Amino acid sequence: MATSQRVVIIGAGIVGTNLADELVSRGWKNITVVEQGPLSMPGGSTSHAPGLVFQTNASKTMTLFAKYTIEKFLALEQDGQSCFNQLGGLEIATTPERLEDLKRRHGYAQSWGVEAHLIDTDECVRRYPLLNREIILGGLYIPNDGLALAARATQLLIERTRNAGVRYHEHTVVTGIEKDNGHVTGVTTNNGTIPADIIVSAAGFWGVEIGAMVGLKVPLLPLAHQYAKTTAVPGLVGRDVNKRINAMNAELPILRYQDQDLYYREHGEQYGIGYYGHRPMPVVAASLGVTPKEVDDKHMPSRLEFTSEDFEPAWKATKELLPALRETEIADGFNGIFSFTPDGGSVVGQAPNLDGFWVAEAVWVTHSAGVARAVAEILTEGRSRIDIAECDVSRFEEVQLSPEYISETSQQNFVEVYDIIHPLAPKESPRNLRVSPFHARQREQGAFFLEVGGWERPHWYEANTDLVKTLPTGWRHVDRDAWSSKFYSPIAAAEAWKTRNAVAMYDMSTFHRFSVSGPGAVHLLQRITTSDVTKPSGTITHTLLLNAHGGILSDIFVSRLEDDSFQLGANTSTDLAYLAREARRQEKHTPGQWVQVRDVTGSTCCLGLWGPRARDVIRSISSEDFSNKGLPYMGVKQTSIAGVPVTMFRKSYVGEHGWEIQTTPEYGQRLWDVLWQAGKPQGLVAAGRAAFNGLRLEKGIRASGSDMSSEYNPYEARVTYAVHMDKKEDFVGKAALQRLSKQAPTRQLRCLTVDDGRSMILGKEPVFHNGQTVGYVTNAAFGYTVRKPVAYAWLPTKVQEGDSVEIEYFGKRIKATITADPLYDPQEHRLRNDGPSSEPELQRRLKSLL
Repeated sequence: MATSQRVVIIGAGIVGTNLADELVSRGWKNITVVEQGPLSMPGGSTSHAPGLVFQTNASKTMTLFAKYTIEKFLALEQDGQSCFNQLGGLEIATTPERLEDLKRRHGYAQSWGVEAHLIDTDECVRRYPLLNREIILGGLYIPNDGLALAARATQLLIERTRNAGVRYHEHTVVTGIEKDNGHVTGVTTNNGTIPADIIVSAAGFWGVEIGAMVGLKVPLLPLAHQYAKTTAVPGLVGRDVNKRINAMNAELPILRYQDQDLYYREHGEQYGIGYYGHRPMPVVAASLGVTPKEVDDKHMPSRLEFTSEDFEPAWKATKELLPALRETEIADGFNGIFSFTPDGGSVVGQAPNLDGFWVAEAVWVTHSAGVARAVAEILTEGRSRIDIAECDVSRFEEVQLSPEYISETSQQNFVEVYDIIHPLAPKESPRNLRVSPFHARQREQGAFFLEVGGWERPHWYEANTDLVKTLPTGWRHVDRDAWSSKFYSPIAAAEAWKTRNAVAMYDMSTFHRFSVSGPGAVHLLQRITTSDVTKPSGTITHTLLLNAHGGILSDIFVSRLEDDSFQLGANTSTDLAYLAREARRQEKHTPGQWVQVRDVTGSTCCLGLWGPRARDVIRSISSEDFSNKGLPYMGVKQTSIAGVPVTMFRKSYVGEHGWEIQTTPEYGQRLWDVLWQAGKPQGLVAAGRAAFNGLRLEKGIRASGSDMSSEYNPYEARVTYAVHMDKKEDFVGKAALQRLSKQAPTRQLRCLTVDDGRSMILGKEPVFHNGQTVGYVTNAAFGYTVRKPVAYAWLPTKVQEGDSVEIEYFGKRIKATITADPLYDPQEHRLRNDGPSSEPELQRRLKSLL
């Protein structure tokens, strides 16, 4: 965008001021920041934030945001003193479960490039002498963590950006957002209207109210969080500290006692104690009223009255952990308001319903500068170097944007903020928000459901238990460790065996499906995808969505149903927001080229019927020609099966012959029953996501968001088969790919197999080569056909096929080998042939297996 764009930032807290600074540093001039409180202390979360910055996070994105925040605050100085005290961070374990979790967190740190050390009890006490040695089992020490002085940093950023020409308006209340023709035009305030081409809401927990002004549901909930200060600790009185430490009021590492939902920092001779173990205390931001003109550290909108009774368990646990504090009392405390979201992530990006309106909400001090830089990069360069998909405002499904869902799940996120949670663990509530028409039949088959996006998805079926006992020797279950055994069943091996050797039925209803239609549909898809979608009706094209720099936004399947009508198989609701936005832009530029983009996921349902006997199942209930002549691989046909109107998609995620069979919900149960009865003679079973994931990885099918993201291009991800550089039309990212094609990649997504054939990994673990950390695992599963765990990992290209590497899993090194992929059916005979059951020899072998 042009540097002359008029930008209005709502909120002068740590995020808004950082964003102004990031834009100024990139040459932008026309920036206004409005703040409803006084600039000296705005009164939001920034004004009372304790400032503990812990970098290590299961999310690579959030970790990298925190790393940049530290870098920036270290360089932000006043009178020779920075705004960050890099005194280190210490997480301690008092239970065996927490000690194991710290090993996992140590792996995250290495994966994301953060220096971290697992230390024993003695080292914990040496680094933090006030600890009660008797209850400490070990710890995780991160030397570069520390304390950020958020309020000071905000004032320095205001001063710096003001000197660069940024206009600040304090005591200015936003009352509305002006817009015209789907784009913002200004911000209405109690002091008049400020014209704007871009508006960024960095209003913190007030962001819900700002979003409502444009019809945007901002999924965050303001919650009160307890923070207390003790009286002077006898052992800390009169310490001889240097000026830097004295200004920062601390010299010991910041401390987290997650087993009791507590964290600690020093305030000179006093101790600050933060507590997450109390009951959730939701707040309606609008009820706080307008911020008064006079705000101080004791009186601000975000600082509520301390409820001492809620703090009693924290105080008891604190005196056990830190015996020196037994000689103190609680001198002061408050319940400070912070923003929590349904999944714990920030809410960042452009509103899907209004161009030019951006949000940067639910951002803690820890990630503030990182988020601000990401938004500034998107505005000025068209992309963030750190992928923001995990915190994109449009990532939530519609059902997840209801007030009830946001309230319940955000409160639960507060309760669980320090809990040890398995990556597959589903929400306990709310459940059964979205079920496919097959749900009743799945329950009859004993489906074990996990939840994603509000959907109930079967991971295995208890009805297949007896199959486990009859599996051939080469397919039998391999014992797993306790962690990888959670939310897993040996039944998955039996379901995978049936898929490879007979036929299985998978519920594919939860995958996103979008309709793209209208006179401009072809032009839109040609412009934003990497493939030529002008193929005849009845064809499917696997393609990519890129940003202008060649980074992968998503991979999608484009099925051409009619000349101007397409159905897209996509990944997330963020894909929908992108398609709709591009369609609006196209129609504004060329009115005759209008496009209708609709989410049809809920108005359709789908079963994947895959395996060497899939064609035999279909042949018994339909006279339609589903051979390569009648419906070739990557073809689509609208027809009927046993009286059920269906759309047949000849494609597969598990590497076997078959179809995705789609119909509308009113026919869903009938479709299941018809296939089920026809499939019984062929050995059909229902199969779940656990088997699906293992088969998918064997086939080398990448997953958007984990294996591929905007940080990587198609050459690095090795998905150039989905790029058609020779198509006539330009497409988003084509120029960047032309430049990248002349450069040898320095990193690539590689397939790994575990040497011992049994040691499981789950994803995000660090990978070592010659003793050095060189990359990280993206996805992993047991490869049922190849009989060993399979993983994909981002590695430097100097690590070649056949090389030995090690993967760290809970502190242990697991040997693995870089392997050519796909591991299964690399020539795609199983996918492209007329069906293995048409081969006499294989047909005899299949019959013996059933």
